[in-house]
Amino acid sequence: MEPSVLQYLKLFLLLVLVGVTATRVPHQDLPVSLGTLSLDGHFSFHDLSAAARDFGNLSSFMPAAVLHPGSVDDIVKIVRHVFLMGERSMLTVAARGHGHSLRGQSQAARGIVIKMESLQSVRMQVHSGTSPYVDASGGELWINVLHETLKYGLAPKSWTDYLHLTIGGTLSNAGVSGQAFRHGPQISNVNELDIVTGRGDIITCSPEQNSDLFHAVLGGLGQFGIITRARIALDRAPKMDRHPEQLEIIVQPTGSLWASHFESDGIVLFCLEMAKNYNPEEAENMEQEVKNILTQLRYIPGSLFHTDVTYIEFLDRVHSSEVKLRAKGMWEVPHPWLNLLIPRSSIHKFAREVFGKILKDSSSGPILLYPVTKLRWDNRTSVVVPDEEVFYLVAFLSSALSSSGPHSIEGTLSLNKRILEYSDKASIRAKQYLPNYNSKQEWKAHYEARWETFQRRKNAYDPFAILAPGQRIFQKASLTLYS
Repeated sequence: MEPSVLQYLKLFLLLVLVGVTATRVPHQDLPVSLGTLSLDGHFSFHDLSAAARDFGNLSSFMPAAVLHPGSVDDIVKIVRHVFLMGERSMLTVAARGHGHSLRGQSQAARGIVIKMESLQSVRMQVHSGTSPYVDASGGELWINVLHETLKYGLAPKSWTDYLHLTIGGTLSNAGVSGQAFRHGPQISNVNELDIVTGRGDIITCSPEQNSDLFHAVLGGLGQFGIITRARIALDRAPKMDRHPEQLEIIVQPTGSLWASHFESDGIVLFCLEMAKNYNPEEAENMEQEVKNILTQLRYIPGSLFHTDVTYIEFLDRVHSSEVKLRAKGMWEVPHPWLNLLIPRSSIHKFAREVFGKILKDSSSGPILLYPVTKLRWDNRTSVVVPDEEVFYLVAFLSSALSSSGPHSIEGTLSLNKRILEYSDKASIRAKQYLPNYNSKQEWKAHYEARWETFQRRKNAYDPFAILAPGQRIFQKASLTLYS
């Protein structure tokens, strides 16, 4: 529930008692300061290097401590403790899921990292019926949610392409995959949330209850609260999946696209991936539907192939690639990814320049293109998307496999910079997904007219800028005072 006026008065008195204007806990005194708290879990103050790494492998900020929460109450106590230390305390708090951020967004330099996966022990509850849903911890992995809901013949409607991510992590961004055009992103399929705000309040919210906080947190980059529970909408799950792929010729200038691995007389070949869900008793109808769809496409007949897999094998297909890459020592390399949302009106101009010129011979990873309909997105959330009915997610999923040259970190980041500079100069009106900026001015430009709402929500739910410092959107006053 929303905190009452009386609760805020009590909080104010507590702030006075702890001496807001003079509080500054030195790094070496943190174990003593935090040791006074009674927790179900525990803190780590040594060997913190894992909390200073992420999937991007491009940024490393060492925290002062890592909390392994044994309950949601532990998170409440820690955030409230830091809040009561006041705005001049140097401590910040970052909720870390599976660490799949790209540029240190889940890290907290000299702060406290909360290992959200420690909450996986909180039992999931699946509710079947006319409007089925599952209640799960914010630190739960989506793959575990899938396993549990399939026991009831149910599954969430919307997914990311990689399922070994936490619920809180993807909902803090949006959660997009090739299915988003039909079901919307994951944030469009949430019924209710439990949030620990930057004040240390635990609040239940939904589109009807505490709706401003609900919409703020969805796609809010962790700026307004930590998701400790999510109620996810479910649907009947198919048992099988026909997963055909084929290469469709797109008339383009010379060059080749990494994702296709084909060159044909200077024409770029795109790999078009399709999937058809079905149950075994529907196999005959499925075959005819797939055939009807394929007749509408122009493709190289010899390049068409398909496979029939279980529904869970299809959804978890990226994990199979992960296992192979890990075995070759190629998973822990830097990933200077760039994800852009491109308006439909600009996509052809963007493709001609970027695919035909900038990345003509230099792509070092798959490039995904997903059409998305704005109808499936809720503009009350914190996510910013192009202001057109149809736009595209264009994901440049590069891996820096060498120490020099075009496939190095520097080479890939240089290509990313060229893409962004071109998009700006050519008025593509692109928006970054999983955005990364270094200054408040850049963030203001990203949010445009919605910046005032974003800042108002920050002031309401995390006034001391405690949460998610790795996003580099807001900075604590103390980090300015003592820098």
